[in-house]
Amino acid sequence: MIKGGNRLTLLENGADYFPALIAALVSAQREIHLESYIFANDAAADAVAEALMRAAQRGVETRLLLDGYGSRGFAPERLNRLRTAGVNVLFFRPERGFMLLQRRRLRRMHRKLAVIDACIGFVGGINLIDDLNGRNLAAPRQDYAVRVEGPLVADMHIAAWQLWQRVMWSRLGLNRGEAAWLKPSTHPIGTQRATFLTRNSVSQRRAIEVAYLRAIRRARREILIGNAYFLPGLRFRHALIDAVRRGVRVRLIVQGRSDHPLYQLAARALYRHFLENGVELHEYHASEWHAKVAVIDDTWATVGSSNIDPFSLLLSREANVVVHDRVFAGQLQASLENALACGAHQIFRRTWRHVPWYARFASWLAYGVVRLLMGIGGYTQIYDGVAKSHPKT
Repeated sequence: MIKGGNRLTLLENGADYFPALIAALVSAQREIHLESYIFANDAAADAVAEALMRAAQRGVETRLLLDGYGSRGFAPERLNRLRTAGVNVLFFRPERGFMLLQRRRLRRMHRKLAVIDACIGFVGGINLIDDLNGRNLAAPRQDYAVRVEGPLVADMHIAAWQLWQRVMWSRLGLNRGEAAWLKPSTHPIGTQRATFLTRNSVSQRRAIEVAYLRAIRRARREILIGNAYFLPGLRFRHALIDAVRRGVRVRLIVQGRSDHPLYQLAARALYRHFLENGVELHEYHASEWHAKVAVIDDTWATVGSSNIDPFSLLLSREANVVVHDRVFAGQLQASLENALACGAHQIFRRTWRHVPWYARFASWLAYGVVRLLMGIGGYTQIYDGVAKSHPKT
């Protein structure tokens, strides 16, 4: 549901995100809920941990939910310090040896969400990790988040409560003596309209993908998508190509330097198909491209955690905000245009045709591996838009 009366602030990279998040944690009076896929062992994450501990020590109900795979390297000594300070810490599907053979292991909590005092929210793609914590990064990792105030925070708060309760139930209802959750305010704070979307395996299986597809099919002038792991299914590919055929300019910004080389190879298997059908492709090489954003026709924009790939769109728990506001869309568009100008290389059809056969073979081999993983999970037909029903989850 689209809700008006919000004030939304676009945050670019950790340079914007961490000061804003920590300021909200420091000012928290009653309740903090923070979710992250990755909680790294570095200075940026340490600063967040310190803010959480100080909040808990002054009596704020403080909850931290981490993914069991993404944060599998979470330092035990930090976990002990957090819990000793009074922070309630839970892990979504902790890694265990026997899970290696289970397809449910692929279902992760990939969203990055924070709600403070039920009145300030953060959502986006930025993990709790320093911008320069990666493989020899010479420039900050490129990513985005949104600070939210207004009625939309109520939806974020509900989503946080529901997942926390679900994880608690999986631990036999252990409640650690928690206080009751706050009741969020729905009073208008600003004038911006937005929708908060989550993807889960029960009631919102395709919510984020459907929002993308509706906006793409309504596009009349331009589609600009910046997505780190871009491996769309048939439905999505056809929607983009149909947009080109009706005169819409379609541009994609994807990874040029990847922290997952196999996945990047798989994504490149689709390059020729896009280029032959008029889609413009740009690889970002200045640093790691971790964004999951889009702007369509200067009025529709989304920022979140969801990649456009089978793992995000079918398996992981994700969260995006969709914004219907020219000012916000313009800010995001300007940032993406700057990334294109300063850090991206366009891939042209005539040059891609001459890629050596062995490179093309490697890409298709990697693509086959990803398809095999989806096939093992029973999701291949669904992702391609062939199946009419979803698997039981």
